[in-house]
Amino acid sequence: MEAVFSLLKEYFYVLSFPKVGLTDILEILIIAFTIYHVSLWVKKTRAWALVKGILILFLCYIIAYLLDMSVILWIFNKTLAIGITALLIVFQPELRKALEELGKKNIVRSIVPFDEQKDKNKRFSDKSINEIIRATVEMANVKTGALIILEKDIVLSEYERTGINLDSAISSQLLINIFEHNTPLHDGAVIIRGDRIVAATCYLPLSDNLGLSKELGTRHRAGVGISEVSDSLTIIVSEETGKISVAIGGKLLRNVDGDLLRKQIDELQGNTSETKKRFRINFHSKKSKQN
Repeated sequence: MEAVFSLLKEYFYVLSFPKVGLTDILEILIIAFTIYHVSLWVKKTRAWALVKGILILFLCYIIAYLLDMSVILWIFNKTLAIGITALLIVFQPELRKALEELGKKNIVRSIVPFDEQKDKNKRFSDKSINEIIRATVEMANVKTGALIILEKDIVLSEYERTGINLDSAISSQLLINIFEHNTPLHDGAVIIRGDRIVAATCYLPLSDNLGLSKELGTRHRAGVGISEVSDSLTIIVSEETGKISVAIGGKLLRNVDGDLLRKQIDELQGNTSETKKRFRINFHSKKSKQN
């Protein structure tokens, strides 16, 4: 019996947890806080796709290590340092932007983000959606060219800095006035974040998609281009035809009316994958009707 007790005593001694002090708890909280915000930042930038690619390469490395593939392991080991340097160069703007945001961040609000969570459930208010749709339809009726970007999860600060800061409430009159011919702000794109117009005259990347129709101009290619590098929804009004188009996920849906535009904006506030799935259905059905 003594032997059993001795064995159990030794067993529980091995399983005993180390003493956790106040410093250890503080250290765990700091590490958890850092990992959470780094993950949040990565998910809101182009680096998210890169992280998924790195995880796939790491999985390939594990498989090569288990199967003792010496040549592949040698290639991984030799290119690791070069790869890290290349990543720092490619994502230098994102890293700089992250450090700038860190300097401006309210730490207390970051730890307890009650307001952010509440706002995240509904990105745009009904009033803002009505104003955007009203402005779009009115500009389409008079053939006023327009390019309006509705930001989702990926923050478009990089493109916001190329324009003029407004930070104003959304109204159809303001949007129409911005894109009015021969006005200082009519050239370029408007970026909308939540219920605010954050900037106008913003420059956007042009799409290199060869599948786009040759009759589409710079405005449409810019709308598709920004949708390829972000999860935003772009509303495009043609100056030549007055027709409304919507770009999301690199796809362009043409000849959109007010009801379909409202549906796309409502879906933008939901799940990203579900939005893209429904958009593809609308895109293909609209394309078949045109054919």
